[in-house]
Parts: sequence; structure tokens; C-alpha cells
Amino acid sequence: MPEGPSVRTFQLLTSPFVGQVVAKVGGSSRKISVNDLNALRLQDSQVHGKNLYLAFVAAEGPSGPTAEETVLQKEAAPAQGGQEQVCAPHPHPQDEELQELQHSRSEGPGKWLRFHFGLFGSVRANEFSRANRANRRGDWKDPVPRLILHFESGGFLAFYNCRMHWCSSPVADPASDILSMEFHRGRALDALRAPKPICYTLLDQRYFSGLGNIIKNEILYLAKIHPLTQGSLLAPSDLERLLDCALQFSSDWLHHKLRGQGLHPQIYQREQCPLGHPVMKGTFGPLGGFKRLTWWCPQCQPEVLPGDGDPSPAT
Repeated sequence: MPEGPSVRTFQLLTSPFVGQVVAKVGGSSRKISVNDLNALRLQDSQVHGKNLYLAFVAAEGPSGPTAEETVLQKEAAPAQGGQEQVCAPHPHPQDEELQELQHSRSEGPGKWLRFHFGLFGSVRANEFSRANRANRRGDWKDPVPRLILHFESGGFLAFYNCRMHWCSSPVADPASDILSMEFHRGRALDALRAPKPICYTLLDQRYFSGLGNIIKNEILYLAKIHPLTQGSLLAPSDLERLLDCALQFSSDWLHHKLRGQGLHPQIYQREQCPLGHPVMKGTFGPLGGFKRLTWWCPQCQPEVLPGDGDPSPAT
């Protein structure tokens, strides 16, 4: 499914339509009543981790604050306690599909429409996605959008392979967003020190929002860390290097996307690593949770086992 850098590019496609009124809707979604979007004004567009949020208001009403104005208001006002959000975090944040169940419990249209994209999910502006190969039955059928928003300006947005739910406000924690300037490095390092396989922790969206399976595989190879090594067995310098790789790789991937350049993975879905060593593949995940395909090089990424030597003391 699309990871943080990809969803950021989706948000850039929607931004030019902010302030415009929806003139006509379409799409195959049965999760929401698409007709509820008719004649609404797109007020705002935000991205948090792997989720895209679009705010809608009545067309005749005031347009309301933009994303930047909302951030300034939050910085100026003290935090208010006791307010519950419809889109509350799920107790098992590693399992993104399970999170969807929690977010689907809103009782009706709210102000914000939340998009979580599945495999090959995408957003297109003023164009439709076309089939680039035949399906399993040999048919060349174009993908069907889950939602199409036609605007009064004549342009349109098409959303593919995504789950949509209304919520009262975005679930936003910039301190956990790997592409945010407010990312909390100390909190992330504390999470990486947990006595569990490091590949599980990296997909925990509470601490690494936007980090997905491609980024996980690539940064573990770059940091020369075996995916099943427990974080508690790694030296602080190894954890620091892994976090540096996560932030740098995510930022580089986003900039490549903005320049229209593709990703050239070193280990993900490869049979050999860049040094020519055979690559192993396995499916790993927490007990009772979802499993993720993982690629690693046993020679470049040796597993650290209990008794191999205590990690260096933290300073």
C-alpha cells in the first residue's frame, strides 16, 4: 500500500482544488454515500502518515481556516483535554487493516473524509487510471475509481483502491510522522529499544507514521541490521544509524517522486543484494497480527542473538 512519501504526492494533487465546489460525484464506494458530497466545498487537504484527509463544508458557508491557519491556531491555543476524536487510535497500531475497523465507527458524515489506500491505491487529477496489463482472466479492464469528484471549475479528482470514512477531525501526531519537521527522535529511539524484532517496531504507526514495508526493508539493509534482531540487543549507535536511514530514505523518496523519478530498491523484491549475495525472503509479523514480506541479506545483515554481546551502554 502507498507509504508516507506517496500519500504526500496525493495531497499535492488535491491541493489545487481546495476552495472549489463539488458539482457531481461518482464512484463504486459502498462505504459512504457519495451523494453526500454533492454541492459541498472542499475546504482543506491534509496528510498524516499514510492517511489523506479532505475537509468539506457547505458551499454557501464560510470557507474556514486553511491547513496553515489551523496549525497556527493550535500553536497559539493551549491543548484542550477531554475531547474525544471519532478517529481514535487502535490498540494494535502495527496492524493497519485492524485500524480501519476503529475508524469506520463514525455514525454519519463528519467534516473530514479520511482516505486509507490499499495496494496500488492512488489519486489522479483530471485523468483516469488506465490498465497497463491484462487481469487474470486476460481482460484489459481499466481500474474503477472508488470516488470521483467533479468540480465546478471543470476539473476532477479520481480516488482508487481506498477506504473512506467520515470523521470529526484528522488523527494527527506530527511527532510520529517520519516526514514531519516535528518528528520526535527521542520517542522513536525509545520504541526501537523494545525487546522485540526490530521489523515489528518499524511498522508501529504510533512511532513511525508513514513508514511502510518498502521503507522497512530498505532501511534495515542500509543499516545492516537483520529484521528479526531484537531492538534491545542493538547498540545505541546501531539504533541511531537505523533512525537516520529511516528519515533520510523517506525524505529522498519523496523528493524523487516530486521530480518524477522512480524508486530503485536495493533489497526489496530483489534476488541479490548490491554486493551480489543471495537474498532471503520471509513473512514476519507479531503473534496474532498481520505478517509482512521481508527481504534481507544474511551476509550483510547478520542476526544479533542473545549472548552475542551486550549492547553498548546508552550515554
